[in-house]
Amino acid sequence: MTASSVEQLRKDGNDLFKCGDYEGALTAYTQALGLGAAPQDQAILHRNRAACHLKLEDYDKAETEASKAIEKDGGDVKALYRRSQALEKLGRLDQAVLDLQRCVSLEPKNKVFQEALRSIGGQIQEKVRYMSSTDAKVEQMFQILLDPQEKGTEKKQKASQNLVVLAREDAGAEKIFRSNGVQLLQRLLDTGETDLMLAALRTLVGICSEHQSRTVATLSMLGTRQVVSILGVENQAVSLAACHLLQVMFDALKEGVKKGFRGKEGAIIVDPARELKVLISNLLELLTEVGVSGQGRDNALTLLIKVVPRKTPKDPNNGLTLWVIDHGLKKILEVGGSVQDPPGELTVTANSRMSASILLSKLFDDLKCDAERENFHRLCENYIKSWFEGQGLAGKLRAIQTVSCLLQGPCDAGNRALEMNGVMESVIALCASEQEEEQLVAVEALIHAAGKAKRASFITANGVSLLKDLYKRSEKDSIRIRALVGLCKLGSAGGTDFSMKQFAEGSTLKLAKQCRKWLCNDQIDAGTRRWAVEGLAYLTFDADVKEEFVEDEAALKALFQLSKSEERSVLFAVASALVNCTNSYDYEEPDPKMVELAKYAKQHVPEQHPKDKPSFVRARVKKLLAAGVVSAMTCMAKTDSPVLTNSCRELLSRVFLALVEEVEDRGTVVAQGGGKALLPLALEGTDVGQTKAAQALAKLTITSNPEITFPGERIYEVVRPLVSLLHLNCSGLQNFEALMALTNLAGISERLRQKILKEKAVPMIEGYMFEEHEMIRRAATECMCNLAMSKEVQDLFEAEGNDRLKLLVLYSGEDDELLQRAAAGGLAMLTSMRPSLCSRIPQVTTHWLEILQDLLLSPNQELQHRGTVVVLNMVEASRETASTLMESEVLEILSVLTKGKESPVTRAATACLGKAVEYGLIKPSQDGE
Repeated sequence: MTASSVEQLRKDGNDLFKCGDYEGALTAYTQALGLGAAPQDQAILHRNRAACHLKLEDYDKAETEASKAIEKDGGDVKALYRRSQALEKLGRLDQAVLDLQRCVSLEPKNKVFQEALRSIGGQIQEKVRYMSSTDAKVEQMFQILLDPQEKGTEKKQKASQNLVVLAREDAGAEKIFRSNGVQLLQRLLDTGETDLMLAALRTLVGICSEHQSRTVATLSMLGTRQVVSILGVENQAVSLAACHLLQVMFDALKEGVKKGFRGKEGAIIVDPARELKVLISNLLELLTEVGVSGQGRDNALTLLIKVVPRKTPKDPNNGLTLWVIDHGLKKILEVGGSVQDPPGELTVTANSRMSASILLSKLFDDLKCDAERENFHRLCENYIKSWFEGQGLAGKLRAIQTVSCLLQGPCDAGNRALEMNGVMESVIALCASEQEEEQLVAVEALIHAAGKAKRASFITANGVSLLKDLYKRSEKDSIRIRALVGLCKLGSAGGTDFSMKQFAEGSTLKLAKQCRKWLCNDQIDAGTRRWAVEGLAYLTFDADVKEEFVEDEAALKALFQLSKSEERSVLFAVASALVNCTNSYDYEEPDPKMVELAKYAKQHVPEQHPKDKPSFVRARVKKLLAAGVVSAMTCMAKTDSPVLTNSCRELLSRVFLALVEEVEDRGTVVAQGGGKALLPLALEGTDVGQTKAAQALAKLTITSNPEITFPGERIYEVVRPLVSLLHLNCSGLQNFEALMALTNLAGISERLRQKILKEKAVPMIEGYMFEEHEMIRRAATECMCNLAMSKEVQDLFEAEGNDRLKLLVLYSGEDDELLQRAAAGGLAMLTSMRPSLCSRIPQVTTHWLEILQDLLLSPNQELQHRGTVVVLNMVEASRETASTLMESEVLEILSVLTKGKESPVTRAATACLGKAVEYGLIKPSQDGE
């Protein structure tokens, strides 16, 4: 029976392989191996498994399986050929050749082997030729690039591309470095030609990437000052390439060398901390240099944001932040306090001041004690005072602009600056100025101050009439729209509390209508229109405003178009408005008893607007989806700018979670790239934001095909965010959805199962198998059963001294049919893969026989089939276990099952009785049954 079972499983595997079901074929061959096949059969099964792994592109496992086949049968030519194919794909050409030569010696006339040997021989010669000619190629490429006669030719373009490609490999980068490459690249930079400069910068990225000593040597040869100065050029592409190079240099100085090829590593004694400070010092100098492009200034700020503050508060050393505050805070404030493009001022872009605010905020957040924060406040106040006193009107404008910058960044510092003697009075006085530039600065400061709760009451009392007057009387659109935003901020001070309204009924609707009108007016520049979005971000706390906004298709399209424009500072406002429209902020229904108690104590009780009920929210989500919100948010999530702060990422994550709440909407989100956009949001940002994005990913993974939703390698990136939802600080719903999503992934491929195992998810999944909530318990059991296809998980069940098997057996007898089905499926899988577990089932619980009988008698065909497979595996595993089963009522049940209509259940039952006959435990009846 064993021989025939092995043969049958092998045939089944062959049929599945021919149909293209390589995973299914792999399972069949594995089951056949578990039945104790003869050595010759084992060799065949291992080489067949190697063929499956080749098709599944898992070449490491293909090589392992082919090697096992060769161990059983050294002359297995098919196994030798399959191992050579795997070795070739793994790049181990010298070993692949040896196997092919053996194949040819065994079958000299086989043309397939001869052709493969010729092909791989050619590859080896090509590789040898390539490696020996690399030095010559480097020299040739530089000759072409530096030849003035080759200017603008296709040959020159190809040489620059080849140089960049060569530098991406560490061996190639070392060749360039040793061939006097850095000095030659400096000559390319000195040409001033865009293409050559880009090629040089991208090649330098390869040389410096993850290599500390080459980075230090490169900075020494080129000069730190010269490298940083390239950031400031007018050409945007060159400035961005220089920014990327500097980021790579910072990483190399911070992290050291990770790659195995060390080259000249250690030849240069370096002090990374000193080199870092030299680089940062040059970046700070660049911020206030006249002649530096606005784009370059923004790139310098971006680099400082990325490299100066600590990555995590767990790192005790914030020395770099303190050093930057002491040596560069005034320079950052100078950028933050500048006015865009006036004569004689620094050149800035629309995003420069926002980037400066973000950097200031990150520096302030990185401080650890009151003394450090007090020093920050003192430096800011001294800087503002130096402009405010004795510098005339221009100085006051600069001081007020700096206060605005602080209010958008470290608002504690901004609030303290507002309280400085004469600052707020000057703001209100300048609002009445007849000069547009002065009014702009003052009104913006008033708007930023109005957003801070500490100042709102003062401004409500003193600023509302002023803002209304500006809005009605000013002839300048830029002033009117800002005044309107100030009114919007003050009008929304009650947030979502329906009972707390600052203005008369209908006023917020009028303000919102005007904001939408400004937003849709494409004759106005993007920098001014973004203020309309700022206004809507505040006004959409009001549910009436939300309802009107989502009905205005033109306004929605204008909002989404603006979010994709170069005006990056609008992102937070767009995301805030979308959070409000989808009600994706955290809201807990108040306890009715506490509400009554609060009313009795005459305390204020927040009220929810009737149009914020779930039915209205769902309708708004549908309208946003129809208007194209997903593509706009996908574009926003891809933004490589400091404006995409962690807070902004959290807002986007909240909206995405609201968009995928309904199952029927998930296909739309996936089709428009939502799955791809959620991955970075789940891996970077605030803890809350990452959790919300991970939950959205879980919802998509549960209801759609993960291989379509996350194509290619992206599917493996989903695992980590899903595992993060298994922690105890997440809600029960988040745990459940993560388990369901992981169950889907674990059923797709062994590689995904391995990824789940590497993320250390198994202990957490096991913990949830004991959860009181039946749905979580069931989801965890289903997930564990899919993971049981992996050898490592099977080893856990087989290990001595654990109750994992006992839990599955007990769950197979539970009243919850879905839990029973999951556990019985896992039991069937494990007993097939590991026959040794069969003899342990009677030892784990005294109720084991009763549980198996219940499965065999279940009216559910699926449960019945799983029960008969478990019994068959136990019968085939040992005569002793089979004897125990045949002495019980199981024999009678199996006899009845064999007489049913032809099905997997009858076949398994018949196989059980056949094995019992073979053991001599029972005899066939007179009619041969």
